[in-house]
Amino acid sequence: SSSLTEAKEFVKRLRRQTDLCNMVKTVRALLNNNSRVTVLRSGLHAIFNEKSLDVTKDLFQEKFRNLKKRQKNIQLKCLKNLISSLTSSTDIRDLLSCLSSDLQTFVIKPSKSKEAFKEQASDFILKWNLLLSNVGKILTINRTDSFG
Repeated sequence: SSSLTEAKEFVKRLRRQTDLCNMVKTVRALLNNNSRVTVLRSGLHAIFNEKSLDVTKDLFQEKFRNLKKRQKNIQLKCLKNLISSLTSSTDIRDLLSCLSSDLQTFVIKPSKSKEAFKEQASDFILKWNLLLSNVGKILTINRTDSFG
């Protein structure tokens, strides 16, 4: 049973790796197209300017009201940093480095213990997934040209 569990974990990791490789190929193709990057950036900026994400912000603030002020909307800060570094000449490694730096600043360094890290990391992932789902939904519904 131990070997079966290890084999299942290996398959999961392999699938994640394949998914990441496919995502990188897609993003690289997007980054090599100036017009697509410009349209995507304008769509993402419009989401923030139109305050389309206010529902998400309100949810974060309502549900996690007790967290320290600096921990609020970490995901929005990370997304804005990614958008600001997104250009047609940007390499995907630069985008990953930007996100890695933000994670180091907002999630890893503030953690005082292993348990605190696990809690902050899972909280970040939950909110990040929610934010990206909402961004994808808004782009799909309201800004189909940006989502393409």
